[in-house]
Amino acid sequence: MDFGTIIEILDSAVRLGTPLLLACLAGLFSERAGIFDIGLEGKMLMAAFFSGAVAAVTGNAWLGLLAGVAGSMSLAFVHGLASITFRGNQLISGVAVNFLASGFTVLIAQSWFQQGGRTPQLSGNGRFDPITLPGADAIKDVPFFGPIYSNLISGHSILVYVAFAMVPITWWVLFRTRFGLRLRAVGENPESVDTAGISVIRMRYTAVAITGVLAGLGGVYLATGLAAGFVKEMTAGRGYIALAALIFAKWRPVPALGATMLFGLLEAISNRYPNIDLGVITLPIQFMQAVPYILTVIILAGFIGKAIPPRAGGQPYVKER
Repeated sequence: MDFGTIIEILDSAVRLGTPLLLACLAGLFSERAGIFDIGLEGKMLMAAFFSGAVAAVTGNAWLGLLAGVAGSMSLAFVHGLASITFRGNQLISGVAVNFLASGFTVLIAQSWFQQGGRTPQLSGNGRFDPITLPGADAIKDVPFFGPIYSNLISGHSILVYVAFAMVPITWWVLFRTRFGLRLRAVGENPESVDTAGISVIRMRYTAVAITGVLAGLGGVYLATGLAAGFVKEMTAGRGYIALAALIFAKWRPVPALGATMLFGLLEAISNRYPNIDLGVITLPIQFMQAVPYILTVIILAGFIGKAIPPRAGGQPYVKER
């Protein structure tokens, strides 16, 4: 394997890991506030559909982005209403959101476009084009550093750079601001937050709204950046993988970056090498495609007992009279 091939695999890993990273950060805000969100998959799927549909109709990827985020936030509001206002079971609410998105997107896509539950192919301004960073073309022939900058760091769509920028922003918001302190306190000890005169309900709804935006961006990237339109069930379990990465990262933003890029790398390797010959045995394409999901199960089995979630996670808050 030469250096150029390694760069290509890493470049693919970044692209494939970006929607996982956005979904993981989305879940981070929600779960830090005490709201478990199994519905990341549904939010991403809803955002992918509406972004692909609006971008196909208008030819404008930015309008598609707004529509996708709005679709994701609508499901976030449904989840918040069920989990916070009506104090329902958060896991069941999240699963219901996933089922709703799965059926709704295919039904509406078929009704609108009659293409078997998918949107028309996006092209031109309907997609987010790759961005060439300053100096990328000038140094692309420089040994070692040239390919890294011009092929790995440069050449991604704007949503990839937004996703990576959200990692330090999330860290700063959660651990260096008053808002972040209150948000984490709501997930750990909502009674003390309420005693201090801070609305637990408002803080949790704010966290759920942020989750809707970030998960929406992940879905938008799937339809308008990674692919060229919406197809049925195109999230392919990424919401669940993001939750596994969140547990693996122990609800911290910087480790979440490493965890999601690891999943992206595994998927990139499986795409690049569908069959791997180990000499004694050849690993088939089905096994390589299943590797990210196998790792998800291993992580959940091995770390779910060691990673300690927010203490008030999953528990509806009832204000004492």
